Amino acid sequence: QVQLVESGGGLVQAGGSLRLSCAASGRIFSINAMGWYRQATGKQRELVAAITSGGITNYADSVKGRFTISRDNAKNTVYLQMSSLKPEDTGVYYCKSTLVTDGLGRAYDYWGQGTQVTVSS
Repeated sequence: QVQLVESGGGLVQAGGSLRLSCAASGRIFSINAMGWYRQATGKQRELVAAITSGGITNYADSVKGRFTISRDNAKNTVYLQMSSLKPEDTGVYYCKSTLVTDGLGRAYDYWGQGTQVTVSS
């Protein structure tokens, strides 16, 4: 059974930093794209940052220059370093990974359970 386990959320003051981690485990043949999404109360889930298997990154305009996504392929882990946090960054952060989990090379999307990030003003 494939699992994505997130960690690193919490409460931080505006201007502070947090680092989120998401580790994939289980029967994984390969990992394609990995990314982070967030959902604020009453809003739709939105893409924060994504990274391809080759290391190409993509960021939401609202986090460019403040957040950095990276991955450790040996550990099947993706990270999100968040700096200069703002109250509007508050929300539940979800990890998503596109994984090849069968011998036919088919890829599926998997989601983590979410981790709360709260930025106080």
